[in-house]
Amino acid sequence: MIEWFVLNGGLLAAAYLLGSIPTGYAIGRWFYGIDIREQGSGSTGATNVLRTCGKGPALAVLLVDILKGAAAIAMIFAAYSLPATRQIALEAGIQNPDALAYWVATLSGLAAVVGHTTSLWIGFKGGKSVATSLGILFALNWVLALATLTVFAVVLASFRIVSLGSIAGAIAISALMIVTGQPLPYQLFAVAAGAYVIWRHRTNIERLLQGKEPRIGQKLSVETQ
Repeated sequence: MIEWFVLNGGLLAAAYLLGSIPTGYAIGRWFYGIDIREQGSGSTGATNVLRTCGKGPALAVLLVDILKGAAAIAMIFAAYSLPATRQIALEAGIQNPDALAYWVATLSGLAAVVGHTTSLWIGFKGGKSVATSLGILFALNWVLALATLTVFAVVLASFRIVSLGSIAGAIAISALMIVTGQPLPYQLFAVAAGAYVIWRHRTNIERLLQGKEPRIGQKLSVETQ
């Protein structure tokens, strides 16, 4: 039983550390000599990097953050496919390690999301976890991830406001997971992660209600930061 707790605790810690990789901060510091946390919205995500550093750096941040999320899930399923892991689970009284893997993957995804928003390496600050959550979704169910991405893209194309597209995507994936009857752990992840992403956008929601949220190509004014 102790081995089982150590194993899963280690996997969740690794997922958090993966999510904690401060991509936006690193690119801003290494290539532009700036602290992205002191620029624009203060987020280390791709949107703030886009406003501060440009399209190329923002694309790099987006891709790496997506990969972080996908890697956190892939790590769990890879670990649970190993005979040694399955043996540890069986010795701990787990009769169906495959079913357990879904739950551990869900927790791993949440750990990566929290890691991205509260990075250990930069004073427990970070981004809003949209890209990392998308990577997790691609690893869990790529069809629903594409559907969510489509919702985001349609809203973004219609209003040119990234935060509005992100909030719409967070709501959409929760509904899609439930409506399509995905495994319960996936449904719980979608609801929990979606709610967390929306909560992380609370200042954006305030600006949206005030009509002050910047559109693509606009800078975030000082008075609305």
